[in-house]
Amino acid sequence: MPLLAPLRELDATQRRTVLASFLGWTLDAFDYFLLTFVIVTVSEEFEVGTAQITYALFLTLAARPLGALLFGRLADRFGRRPILMLDVILFSGFELATAFSTSLTMLLVLRFLFGVAMGGEWGIGASLAMESIPAKARGAVSGLLQSGYPCGFFLAALANWLLVDHIGWRGLFVVGAAPALLVLYIRRKVPESTVWQEGQRASKRPGLREAMRGQWKLAVYLMLLMMAFNMFSHGSQDMYHTFEETNLHLPTGSATAFMLVAMLNLGALAGGLYFGAVSERIGRRKAMMIAALLAIPVIPLWMYGGSLILLGLGAFLIQVMVQGAWGVVPTHLNELSPAAVRGTLPGFAYQMGNLLAAVTATAQTWLAQRHGGDFAFAMSLWMVLVALLLAVLLWFGPEARGVGFGHAES
Repeated sequence: MPLLAPLRELDATQRRTVLASFLGWTLDAFDYFLLTFVIVTVSEEFEVGTAQITYALFLTLAARPLGALLFGRLADRFGRRPILMLDVILFSGFELATAFSTSLTMLLVLRFLFGVAMGGEWGIGASLAMESIPAKARGAVSGLLQSGYPCGFFLAALANWLLVDHIGWRGLFVVGAAPALLVLYIRRKVPESTVWQEGQRASKRPGLREAMRGQWKLAVYLMLLMMAFNMFSHGSQDMYHTFEETNLHLPTGSATAFMLVAMLNLGALAGGLYFGAVSERIGRRKAMMIAALLAIPVIPLWMYGGSLILLGLGAFLIQVMVQGAWGVVPTHLNELSPAAVRGTLPGFAYQMGNLLAAVTATAQTWLAQRHGGDFAFAMSLWMVLVALLLAVLLWFGPEARGVGFGHAES
């Protein structure tokens, strides 16, 4: 595919760096989404309502800005590579600890701590990858990196389908500790960002306040933009399995439920790669706006398809658009961020958007309960409104496609 040709031009070191960043986000998402598949099961074990379990999702998303700020500043100070390794170890450890939760309170605390660790991964991984590749490859690599998120969703669905009946929900979280092995690959195969190393050789390294001088308006805009993006993504994914169970009456580990989730993620992969690459030709904002608005006419098929074939097609198409818009985000945020805070600002804006959007699952559950448990209505209304909000924010926002990094930046 010509749009993805820049990926073939990366050298071996660049490919290993992109792979490590991709796997980091994939495994991070894998660990996050495991809980979304067992909400009903966990609520039954702890004898609480499903809405109370969704507080765990809320706390994970709400904690991510703390992790983005903490690990982002550490990455700007000590390097992308070592802090990325530390972050992967921590989120894997908290995932494992979740398997041993003895109460709802313990579960909520551990998912909050997991959120802190999860919050650091995306920004560090994206800055490490974007600073290590040619400018012309950013769009394609951006789509590839963001495709790690639906890949993680797919792996979580696969693990749930194959394993939950044999090892239970706690066993799934034990499996979720596996991402810690990625650290071995990063340590052996991935070099530090040369752009960060150039900055280290500078005579003066600005602090956060100095580096952000004149950039606070941009930071607020990016947080609002990422709020809309996270409402868009989580609004289409987090309660989807609950929709399968409550509206479609599919058992949690059924092959049909897995097939629908698989279609979601195939669409996400296709959309992220396509729109990420297209953004090199038509611009970042335009590519994201087109994808967001095209999601609206797909919503009736996605929620009200009427047959499993049509529902599967709707699931595929909605994620082509949702993750198509998302596929441009890593490069868009990194290009807009000053060099001195590139390890911090993209990830912090992303995760602050998560904080502002953390109410998504709980709000959709509330809407559904107000309409007789109809998650199709709640999710459809949510997605239409958020797609329009996202398009408006993009229309009035800035763009810096192809801006230089390193020496070219200064």
